[in-house]
Amino acid sequence: MLLFDIDPKDPRPVFRQIVDEVQRCVTVSVLKAEDALPAVRQLADQLKVNANTVQHAYRVLEREGTVYVKRGRGTFITPRPRESGSRQAVIARQIAERMLREAYRHGLLASDLMSALQEIAPKPPEGGQTL
Repeated sequence: MLLFDIDPKDPRPVFRQIVDEVQRCVTVSVLKAEDALPAVRQLADQLKVNANTVQHAYRVLEREGTVYVKRGRGTFITPRPRESGSRQAVIARQIAERMLREAYRHGLLASDLMSALQEIAPKPPEGGQTL
């Protein structure tokens, strides 16, 4: 089962896209503690990338504490992956990073993005929260 795709138009290296997607799947509980990731060659075939690229992504995930390797058995999600803040904060940061990269490619500044977001974001009702 393929949980994500690689976007050839994305300026991030393919290994980074894999890392980010695995971390996103963990953050939103699509992947849970002790879930196995696909074998390196299997994922490489599914994504149509070099197996070394997937292996590199898995090593980064292991170094960051998101996964661990059982020799001869596979790569698994750690019981308590290290998180930097709440689930929503992690997702918001990933989205913001992608927005910034795209903005920079088009010659925009972070302040341009923030102004645009403030313009289009719904205003919270008096005494309430936004949806």
